[in-house]
Amino acid sequence: MQQLPKPAELKKGGVILIDKPYKWTSFDAVNLIKVTIRVKIGHCGTLDPLATGLLICCTGEMTKSISSYQLLPKEYTGIIHLGAITDTFDLESEPHDFKPYEHITNELIMETIKGFTGEIMQVPPIHSAIKKDGERSYDLARAGVDVVLNARPVTVGEFEITQISLPEVHFRVLCSTGTYIRSLANDVGMALGCGGYLQELRRTKIGNFTATNAYSPQQYKDYWKSLAPQKKQ
Repeated sequence: MQQLPKPAELKKGGVILIDKPYKWTSFDAVNLIKVTIRVKIGHCGTLDPLATGLLICCTGEMTKSISSYQLLPKEYTGIIHLGAITDTFDLESEPHDFKPYEHITNELIMETIKGFTGEIMQVPPIHSAIKKDGERSYDLARAGVDVVLNARPVTVGEFEITQISLPEVHFRVLCSTGTYIRSLANDVGMALGCGGYLQELRRTKIGNFTATNAYSPQQYKDYWKSLAPQKKQ
């Protein structure tokens, strides 16, 4: 685990690794740090609320380096659930359009993911923070607007299936920045003909930074609280 920095160090400028909890937004995680030690801070790539794992955050003068960290490749582990789709491509919305999946073999899954490795064209989820005509795509989608996003190139360096227990397909992906794992899950399900959505996701690495060296926002808060001078009785 990384050495926990002191507030004075972070106010000058530093990098901290946060393990974002389930159902927290990236803003929630960063804001807890901000209000605890009153420091200028920004993250180097958001995570969806239902995802857990690594957030790199820069503070003080190091916020000028955020863009360089954002370009680093990411590693994720997770579960694709076959046999249905969701509007958000994950469990933020209810599964529907159920289809049989029992006929799908391990060999078919392995062959299918080959088409999602290397440089591919990917359409981002309409329920994403991408801007369309100056507005967030998810705001337009929630308002019932028919949103159409263009496909864009991304790179999936590694796509490893680590376990198959239908309808669950466990995976590990190493990919370029800008890759949507939700879209990858949806697209794999479509290619298999039964539909699929992202059931679970964890970001395990960003460049050479790993989630095993990260702490939860609450752990940071508790540590900094322990450094505060005790009031006399």
